[in-house]
Amino acid sequence: MHRLWLIFAQTVTVALAILFVVSTLKPEWLPQRQAVVALQEAPATDDDSKAPAGSYRDAARAALPSVVHIYTTQEVKQPRHPLFNDPIFRHFFGDRLEGQPQRNSGLGSGVIVSASGYILTNYHVIERADDIQVALNDGKTYKARIVGSDPESDLAILQIKADKLPAITFGQAESLHVGDVVLAIGNPFGVGQTVTMGIVSALGRSHLGINTFENFIQTDAAINPGNSGGALIDVNGNLVGINSAIYSRTGGSLGIGFAIPVSSARSIMEQIIRTGTVTRGWIGVEAQEITPELAESFGLPDNEGALIAGVVRGSPADSAGIRPGDVLLSVNSKAVKDPQVMLDLIAALKPDERSAFRLRRDKSIVEVQVKIGKRPAMRAEQE
Repeated sequence: MHRLWLIFAQTVTVALAILFVVSTLKPEWLPQRQAVVALQEAPATDDDSKAPAGSYRDAARAALPSVVHIYTTQEVKQPRHPLFNDPIFRHFFGDRLEGQPQRNSGLGSGVIVSASGYILTNYHVIERADDIQVALNDGKTYKARIVGSDPESDLAILQIKADKLPAITFGQAESLHVGDVVLAIGNPFGVGQTVTMGIVSALGRSHLGINTFENFIQTDAAINPGNSGGALIDVNGNLVGINSAIYSRTGGSLGIGFAIPVSSARSIMEQIIRTGTVTRGWIGVEAQEITPELAESFGLPDNEGALIAGVVRGSPADSAGIRPGDVLLSVNSKAVKDPQVMLDLIAALKPDERSAFRLRRDKSIVEVQVKIGKRPAMRAEQE
């Protein structure tokens, strides 16, 4: 019996050894196992050079290296404890009650616009930051300096000490239309570089109360906190906007996002890089929208134009004879529909040049020449 058991054990061992050798070296000799369910599988391929129909991988691949993560820190001093004013508490506790500084951190995105290290982002991403770190797509991190900023358009330019960077390709604003597919690239909530897709929902959005100067692209591509300053690109991977704001009741994306058009961003960027600031025209007036009630009160035929509510003494408008109560109708033959349009038209004028202003005063039309001044920084309430 013992001998039989030994022979059986040896036979099984040899059989398993043979099975192992065959399954390793010649698996095709073994009978194939039937699948539980017959499945149809696409053939495996290592060629990813051609994107499948409906894919935007080429656009993403072209733009992703140009979008960076921006990390900021800011020192904030805590309020002075009220007990610190008591001499008895000062005697026992000394400076321990004095407000101690803390550091707040923030995150956002940016777009490399030059191989020499210039980065375009939102002003609110780097506002009041003491330290700015930029992380590239390849993981390298650099300390950034602020070249200049424009709070009224919410744009800023940073620079890092690096070269041969993958600069993004600028698209043509005129070729963008409602219904076009766009991709938003950024670092939402700090989870890492993310691409979302949507369409252009509207163009020329203004009167939103976000910036002084507004001409937004509206998109339903998901934009969340951390996306600010990131790229909005077209299906060719070209930059068409800088993601800036969302309409949200919860803090997350509700399908209404806003981006600054590339045409506006490029103009402001070039001014900042060239001079460090943005120069805009100014005449020194306060204007308000003409409501139907105001039109009836002033005896106006319609509510087109901007009602001059105030004039700054000694300003270009004051020198040209513009008065409160006048209605501005056009600037250099360009119609003024409302105060926002007036703001944009005057801001686009060059300081020291003379421009024609057409006004309605009482029942007559008046035309005056105004020598344009330079717009003071952050004077959103005046134009």
